[in-house]
Amino acid sequence: MKEKFQKYFKGDTTIWIIVFLLSIVSMLTVYSATGTLAYKKMGGNTLFYLMRHGGFLLFGIGIIWVIHRIDFRIFKKLTKLLLYLSVGLLVFTLLSGVSLNSASRWVSIMGVQFQTSDLAKVTLVMYVAMVLGDNQERIDDPNAAFWPIVKWVGLICLLIFPANFSTAAMLFFICCILMFIGGIKIKLLAKLIGCIVAGLAVLLLLAYAVPQIRSIGRVETWMGRVESFVGIGEHSDAEHDFQADHSKMAIVHGGIMGQGPGNSTQRNFLPHPYSDFIYAIIVEEFGIVGGMGIILLYLWLFSRIRVVVKGCRSAFGTFLCIGLGISLIIQAFINMGVAVNIFPVTGQTLPLVSMGGTSVVFTSIAIGVILNVSRHTDGGDLATQEATIDNSSKTTDN
Repeated sequence: MKEKFQKYFKGDTTIWIIVFLLSIVSMLTVYSATGTLAYKKMGGNTLFYLMRHGGFLLFGIGIIWVIHRIDFRIFKKLTKLLLYLSVGLLVFTLLSGVSLNSASRWVSIMGVQFQTSDLAKVTLVMYVAMVLGDNQERIDDPNAAFWPIVKWVGLICLLIFPANFSTAAMLFFICCILMFIGGIKIKLLAKLIGCIVAGLAVLLLLAYAVPQIRSIGRVETWMGRVESFVGIGEHSDAEHDFQADHSKMAIVHGGIMGQGPGNSTQRNFLPHPYSDFIYAIIVEEFGIVGGMGIILLYLWLFSRIRVVVKGCRSAFGTFLCIGLGISLIIQAFINMGVAVNIFPVTGQTLPLVSMGGTSVVFTSIAIGVILNVSRHTDGGDLATQEATIDNSSKTTDN
């Protein structure tokens, strides 16, 4: 059976298993979270959103399968082209994007809507991985890797920032981690982060000092969410308070073992219980045990990515896996952190679990690339490589 599976689904088998497990959880929770909504909006057809989401998941698994069969080095050749395409689409989104939740984050091409920031995320990680991989021998020279990376990171994050602050901040943080792992001097990274933090502080002070600035873009929304989160200020975001309160109610209602599949009550009150707050619904229906199970699945995924990285003999492949892996895990923990009120509302989805075509597609692309790299590591069999790595570590210790 295992041989037949590996014949068609190559790469790290455990990552494939995690993908299928997350997809099953997604189907169960999305059906529960959207049943009432579908009944009201789709003439009693409670399966409407489930079937649509199931189609996206199947499409996503198909994307993973196709991408994992290609030599990952082809992405290196396409990176610059994808980078220019991402910038063009981000500019187009700012100027003529589809407005959703008071922000232009979407672009519609031939009737298909998608978030251009998701394409930019994957592409920018590829670019950073390429530059770091090509310049390891002269990584101490700021002009070799640091400044070329900062130029593109700054441009793309700046284009994402007006409509989606959380994605811009997360992407910047991921790129900084990748540069740190890639050997960029800590002094340079510290100066870069210091400049960004100082710039945001100045923007925040200006927003408080000059009321007109709060009306620009989503500044008022950002201020309201932060103030609601910390419980201060007069610009509190009532929507955030409502979301946070009902999310906490869902988690408390779930208890240890949960109310059982389909028995959520807060799905009828929470905005976006199928995307931004899907983790709260998981905990309500499956309890703390189910919530911890989801956390362990993502940690398991991270541990398998670590094995892929250790077995990779390509600098580009190594940094590519690290960047995409970190982006998936950080996004997952931000989503779960929002649900339990550790972070203010960000709008980040739970990778491969939340309903949403764009999220599923680009998460699948990232996982497909990681599986692709795992296929081209030395020996190809990651389980064997893991044993070899562990044995080597023991030998070194001795």
